[in-house]
Amino acid sequence: MKNELTIRIGGESGEGTISGGDILALASARWGYHVYTFRTFPAEILGGPCMFQVRISDHPVKSMGDYADVLVCLNKEAYDRNIDELRPGGVLMYDPGDFTPTQRDCITYAVPFNEIARKEVQMFQAKNMVMLGAICGLFGPPIEAIIQVVQSKLSKSRKANATLMEKNLLALATAKKFVTERLTKQDPYLLNTVEKADRVVLNGNQAVVAGALAAQCRYFAGYPITPASDIMEGLAKELPQVGGTFLQAEDEIAALASVLGASYGGARAMTATSGPGLSLMTELIGLASMAELPVVIIDAQRAGPSTGMPTKMEQSDLSFVLHAGHGDSPRIVVAPSNVANCYELTIQAFNMAERYQMPVILLTDQSLTARVESVDRHAFTMPQLQERLRYDSIDAQGSESNELHAQHGHDGFKELQDVEPILAGAGAVGASHEFARYANTSSGISPTSIPGKGAPAYVATGLEHDELGHPDYEPEDHVMMMDKRFRKLRTAAKELPQPDRYGATDARIGVIAWGSTEGAIQEAVDRANTQGLKVASLHLTVLSPLPDLAIETFIHSVDRVIVPECNYSGQLANLLGASYGLQAVRINKFGGIPFTAGEILDAIEEVSKS
Repeated sequence: MKNELTIRIGGESGEGTISGGDILALASARWGYHVYTFRTFPAEILGGPCMFQVRISDHPVKSMGDYADVLVCLNKEAYDRNIDELRPGGVLMYDPGDFTPTQRDCITYAVPFNEIARKEVQMFQAKNMVMLGAICGLFGPPIEAIIQVVQSKLSKSRKANATLMEKNLLALATAKKFVTERLTKQDPYLLNTVEKADRVVLNGNQAVVAGALAAQCRYFAGYPITPASDIMEGLAKELPQVGGTFLQAEDEIAALASVLGASYGGARAMTATSGPGLSLMTELIGLASMAELPVVIIDAQRAGPSTGMPTKMEQSDLSFVLHAGHGDSPRIVVAPSNVANCYELTIQAFNMAERYQMPVILLTDQSLTARVESVDRHAFTMPQLQERLRYDSIDAQGSESNELHAQHGHDGFKELQDVEPILAGAGAVGASHEFARYANTSSGISPTSIPGKGAPAYVATGLEHDELGHPDYEPEDHVMMMDKRFRKLRTAAKELPQPDRYGATDARIGVIAWGSTEGAIQEAVDRANTQGLKVASLHLTVLSPLPDLAIETFIHSVDRVIVPECNYSGQLANLLGASYGLQAVRINKFGGIPFTAGEILDAIEEVSKS
């Protein structure tokens, strides 16, 4: 009996397809399994085809799987749309009252979902519970875990009552009884309870929320947009509990403007949006760079352009976020690769923003935002936080304190050693204090102050300025300040972590990629090396500034480089070509669905033949 199973559930939005899949994933984790999910659903509130796939395994998995071992079709349309994704010899579960499947190389189980829900349970909405009960009956997992998850979910619902709970539990029990008494098991799949571990089950957006809170984010402003809205909703609930502030702004422009104001006031501040919203924020990204204000911006990518496909994934914002805005303005761009990485990289994004005093854009995508994974709890450790470099307070007489300091390490004293502190008006009664907020240091990082905290204030302006922050239009000063701002990016390039090579040390074929494709790529690399193809991968987490040495070393260590990415134009391949002269083999997928490991492996095998 196989102790790994990929189950795909197809149905219509409103039938409980997605909620049923979520319950199955949570219950599977309670059984002790690793889980990895993928879902598609329409942009409409009700109606339209949707699908939920969960990969359940007794060992860690990195992708959604190439094919479904079990396909559950809640209607005929689900069968037509998904039957080609069923593995040969796999299991098809369907409702005989709805349709009769054509003859195929699969094992079929006829389960009357509608009849059990309507006649036995007398609640059509319990159809997804019937489906879950049938899965328990056929594949062996204990139904108690599903009951616990259902009880937990209903206890949080305002519509829940004793009757509703009773009918859901009746649907589970009735369906399980039906399949155990009336169907003969013909398939090799059986999920036994395995040794349980201390794991957390959550999706990418939830991990971003957890990371923001761990990073002591205390201000969030945003505007609802799919697929980033869950971040906003999560922080709306959690921020007030930790003394933070949440604002739903009138639009994305106001949201980022508000966040920049909070950052100027000393708060660790963030916003979250998707491509259309980020387009509106573009001018303010330039302001954050010019005024050197720390800010974290989450871009949960979706298929574009324009409104595009709000509920489908794409990696098509890379070129935009690298260059968004008029003029040349530095920013750091990072992209997590899995759910656990969403947590840790959100924390790092705040540390980068505070350390380098510039906007940090974190790129996720729709599949990663909604993907549920089981993550070992130890991955959610409390981090060491980096605070922005700042001056100490000024005493009542207006004299400069001898103590200039940086908090939380990172050798902030290095920046202060070559600062010539400028304090204007110190000796005049009633004069305002000024200091070299934009001091031209060797690292580009200059001390800042927080208004109202005793240190002198400064003007954060979008105008070009001198070291004091005064408007300055002299050519030589503009050259100096531009170089200062970009010097911070060069400093970051030396200090930020380098990507790790994965796979064969003597590889002939290399794969370079970014974002949520990592898991599928690593599975493909493992399979390819098992076949003796000698393949390695380099996955980029930091996309600006690029890790030049790591990339150049990797490129020169292999004969051919494949760049798979989920966009039409091959944006990473274009960037690598412009930066390093790389002529990569481009594998582009842009239908709104992530890569499978099998698709990457096919590309590797094709290149190995050339």
